Amino acid sequence: MGILGKIFTWWDGATIGTALFSARKGEQVGTDAQGNKYFRAAKLRGPDGREKRWIMYNGANDASRVPAEWHGWLHHSYDALPESHLAPSKIWEVDYTPNATGTVGAYRPAGALEKGGRRARATGDYEAWSPDA
Repeated sequence: MGILGKIFTWWDGATIGTALFSARKGEQVGTDAQGNKYFRAAKLRGPDGREKRWIMYNGANDASRVPAEWHGWLHHSYDALPESHLAPSKIWEVDYTPNATGTVGAYRPAGALEKGGRRARATGDYEAWSPDA
């Protein structure tokens, strides 16, 4: 994406303003497996008095791409960086898959309009009252 794209778009990576702010005021504290970069500014404080923390996405700005350990750090659930206190990952843990909502790959249950709108009858289906019944 060219310089104009970086100036006028916000949904794919950092804008020019975020990149400049991060370079001037931020301190990069880590990177996750997807290449997202995490920053903090100890001198800048939020309304609650805590240091500011933010992320620069490597690609699409999708909050579901933030791993759980970094999500906790971003929201001040703990102060230590994730690399310093996490247990090694388990063999049964799966890698990140993007949120498929609104795409062709989204889950469509039986009865969804995209699958014909028909579903099997269930015992809880509504039956209208009629005086003849």
